[in-house]
Amino acid sequence: MVGVQERGGKVGYFITLEGPDGGGKSTQLKMLVPKLRERGVQVVTLGEPGGTALGRAIRRLVLDPGCVICPQAEVLLYAASRAQAVYEVVLPSLREGKVVVLERFLDSSLAYQAAGLGIPAREVLDANRLATGGLEPDLTILIDIDPARARRERLRGTRDRIEGRDEEYQRRVREGFLEVARKHPGRVRVVDGSLPVAEVERIVWHLVEESLRRAGVLRDEK
Repeated sequence: MVGVQERGGKVGYFITLEGPDGGGKSTQLKMLVPKLRERGVQVVTLGEPGGTALGRAIRRLVLDPGCVICPQAEVLLYAASRAQAVYEVVLPSLREGKVVVLERFLDSSLAYQAAGLGIPAREVLDANRLATGGLEPDLTILIDIDPARARRERLRGTRDRIEGRDEEYQRRVREGFLEVARKHPGRVRVVDGSLPVAEVERIVWHLVEESLRRAGVLRDEK
C-alpha cells in the first residue's frame, strides 16, 4: 500500500482513529478537531461506515441488528462505503492540502471481518485495495480497551449488530487490532483507552502534534 505522501499533487495528512468498540474514539475525535483548528489546520472528519450518502445507507444496513448479512457481504459493504468516502471526500481533501481524520478505515476491516469473522486477511486486503486505491494513513492511533471492560462500563445500552456479537468475537477483534499494530509499528500508535478521558486526550494530542510537526504541517508556536 502507498502512503498519502507518495500520491503526488498537493499533499495533506491522513490520520485514522481505530480500536475496539467502547474505547472512546468518537469522544477523542470531538476533542482533537478543535485543537487542530485552533492551530490553523484545515480539518475534514468522517466516521465509517458513513460520511457520504452511500455510506450512510450502508451504515443503516450493516449496523441493523435485524439485518442478516453473511461475512463476505459484510466485507464488501464496508469496502463499498470506504471506496465512496475515499473518492468523494478523502482524496479530494488531501489533494487540497487538508488534514483528514477518519474514525475507522481499513484496519477495522482487518480486525472485525478478518480476525473477528475469519475471512482470510488477504481477501479483505484485496477488496480494500480496490476500494482505496492503496491509500494508507500517515498516522493511526489505536485506542485499545479490553472488550469485557468496555461492555461492563461503556456499552450498557442498546447495541448495534456488531456490538451485539459475543465476547469471544470482540476478543478476536481486539487481537486483530493489536496484530495490525505489531505489523505496522511506524504507523500505528497504541493508546490505553481505559485511562481517564483527559489522559487519553493528552496522549492523543501529543502523538498527533508530534506527527504533524515532523510532516511540516504544524510549526512550533512562538
